[in-house]
Amino acid sequence: MASTYAEERRTHLQALAELLPGHGLVGRMVGGADPVLWAWHPRTGRQTLVFATPTQRGWLFLWSPGGQGTTDDLEATAQALRAALGAEPS
Repeated sequence: MASTYAEERRTHLQALAELLPGHGLVGRMVGGADPVLWAWHPRTGRQTLVFATPTQRGWLFLWSPGGQGTTDDLEATAQALRAALGAEPS
């Protein structure tokens, strides 16, 4: 049975994944019990894994190289992810 922590992480990652198509990106949940979000830009082929982790101020998304965003502002997080993957502004 999945822990509450894993369920909450999955909820945050799924919420972000739902916004990605509106920003020209594609995402897929991977990792089973330890979920991460695989995000990529279909035209550039650039991709990254997005992690969600709790902090003292709430949940934070992290991706390479050095990207981050908050669960409190999913739109800004999706835009930052789009910029990191080299997508054109929508």
